[in-house]
Amino acid sequence: MKIRWIAAAAAAIGLALVTVPAMLTGSDDPAGTEVAAPGDGAPSCKASHGAAKLNFKLKDMNGATVNLADYKGKVVLLNFWATWCGPCKVEIPEFVRAYEAHKDQGFVVLGVSIDDTPEQLQAFAKQYKVTYPMLLNQESIEEAYGPIYGVPVSIFIGRDGLICRRQMGEVKKEMLDRELKALL
Repeated sequence: MKIRWIAAAAAAIGLALVTVPAMLTGSDDPAGTEVAAPGDGAPSCKASHGAAKLNFKLKDMNGATVNLADYKGKVVLLNFWATWCGPCKVEIPEFVRAYEAHKDQGFVVLGVSIDDTPEQLQAFAKQYKVTYPMLLNQESIEEAYGPIYGVPVSIFIGRDGLICRRQMGEVKKEMLDRELKALL
């Protein structure tokens, strides 16, 4: 009986040693190596993250249909968020800044609100001066990029259509700038 408990404790400790660094960095890659440095000859994204699924059509906050496939060939930051989310409110001004600075270079932010109404999104966009597309959630997109256990969750997608980073938690300015430098 004691041996089972010792084995279970050892397994739990091993699991914690693997997952805690990822939780602390807010990433599923504890080493933080999802994106290669620009010009180093390496692909911009790890193959293990796979290809982004862009075969979705979502409604934006004004009722227009947005086809994610139209963004193939661009650097996409797909951000799952909500108006009530504190960390989301902190990172969104940085997304607006980065979008305005880099949209002419082929960068787009797509904000997917997980549970807000169009009216809530319109008020939020006005208050926070959001200039990028704000989209209404569909369960199918959450399943494609999930699991989404909480928000914010940000997916960085390279021009080649590969997922470069999946960030759980707030995207800090330094990380955003580093990822964009590598991907643009």
